[in-house]
Amino acid sequence: MDIVCALQTFMRVVETGSFSAAAIDLRLTQPAVSRQVSALEAYLNTRLLHRTTTALALTAEGEQIIPMALKVIEAVEALSETTCRDGGRVAGKVRLALPTPLGLYVSDRLGILLERHRGLSVDLLFREEPSDLVEEGIDLEVRLGMVADCSLMCRRIGWTTAFLVAAPSYLQGRAAPKTPDDVSAHDCICYNRVGNGRAWSFSNGAEDVSVRIAPRLVASNAVAVHRAVLAGNGIAVLSHVLVGSDIEEGRLVNVMPEFPPSRFAISVVYPSRRNLPLRIRTVLDFLIEIVGEDPLMAPVSSH
Repeated sequence: MDIVCALQTFMRVVETGSFSAAAIDLRLTQPAVSRQVSALEAYLNTRLLHRTTTALALTAEGEQIIPMALKVIEAVEALSETTCRDGGRVAGKVRLALPTPLGLYVSDRLGILLERHRGLSVDLLFREEPSDLVEEGIDLEVRLGMVADCSLMCRRIGWTTAFLVAAPSYLQGRAAPKTPDDVSAHDCICYNRVGNGRAWSFSNGAEDVSVRIAPRLVASNAVAVHRAVLAGNGIAVLSHVLVGSDIEEGRLVNVMPEFPPSRFAISVVYPSRRNLPLRIRTVLDFLIEIVGEDPLMAPVSSH
């Protein structure tokens, strides 16, 4: 029995919650996955999983071996990377969670990475709130603003750029806001990310100015807000990823350009592990690369 392979299979069963889902991820048959877990249990002389026809649960012994299994898997991956650094094959699945605008930006460019590494696959999860990385088996997550969880490794890779925008049809017969104090008099459409509340923040070049708003429309997805603004339903703060081409082609107007929305740090977080598997570091490096290519997100020394 390949003990490392069996441990990897066991961990994928734990992360996905079922033998069938693990089999799909590992590109094996369900019986093959079941045999590997059974062989591991026989090798360790203990039951690791309670199995019923409808549910799967860890035994106390199964819970106890998880930290050790992770160490073994990470050590083997680190060893493989060290010995094959120049010609190593990047393979496996990486689960990557991102806010919607950045998820769209990444999805447009992900084909480049997958073409470079034919054995790599990526699950994109669009999230508006922070995830429980360990509980959900997420390898990397992009977060905006301050990262308060000190148990996670955090790598800042850039800064957001957003615009306060409105459709020309909305601005007909209305005076566009000139300063932050004018914003609350308009029909505000709010992209309600966690911690966003009912306030927008703008910069006057020296400090951030927070404005309380009473939105007429609230959505938890930036694409929905984008569509509502295009339809002329109000003003909104949206990422340049979503509205850059609309502004260039006249479908939206960048209102109040002298007071742009405040910028927030773009960070990638991941569980605190000493050795990042090659597949995960490859995706992390790719995120750093493509964010750095965009001048509106690239890290700036002044921040």
